[in-house]
Amino acid sequence: MPETSTKPYLIRAIYEWCTDNGFTPYIAVFVDANTSVPREFVKNNEIVLNVSFDATSGLDMGNEWIAFSARFGGISRKIDVPIENVLAIYARENGQGMAFPVERSIPETQAATERENNPPPKLASVDTEAPAPAPAVEEGTPDDDETPPPVPRIGGKKPSLKVVK
Repeated sequence: MPETSTKPYLIRAIYEWCTDNGFTPYIAVFVDANTSVPREFVKNNEIVLNVSFDATSGLDMGNEWIAFSARFGGISRKIDVPIENVLAIYARENGQGMAFPVERSIPETQAATERENNPPPKLASVDTEAPAPAPAVEEGTPDDDETPPPVPRIGGKKPSLKVVK
C-alpha cells in the first residue's frame, strides 16, 4: 500500500491553526487544466483564495481535492483545487503559514493562451535614485474584501508607531 502524502494533513492543520487564532486562511494555488477556478482572476497561472468559513460554502479539504463554493463579484462559483496544486496556505493577517513545492507543468497550448490573455506589463525606465516599487500581490480572493494579503517579511522587525509630543 503506497504511503499517503503529508501535504493534505499539513494544509488542514494550518487551516485549523488560522481559524483557532482568529486569522483568515488563504491558499495560493497553481492553476492548470485540473483546477476549476474563475480564470479571470488567474495571474501567471496562480490565484490566491480566501478559504475562511465566512468566504466559503461547503468547504471540503480532502486528501486529493479542496472543494467549495465562493462568491466572486457577487456570483457563486464552484471551486475545485487538486491538493498537489496548492502552493501555500497562510494567515492573511500575518503571513504565517507553509509553502509547498508544486510541479509547474502546463501544456504549451495553455501556456500560449495564458501569454495572450495576460501579456507582460510594459516596463518603464528605471530611475536609480527612486526607491524600489512595492511587490505585486495576487488578486482574486473570493470575498469582496479589497485588502490584499500581506507580503510576508523576511527578517527585520515589525513596524511600530512612536508617539512624539
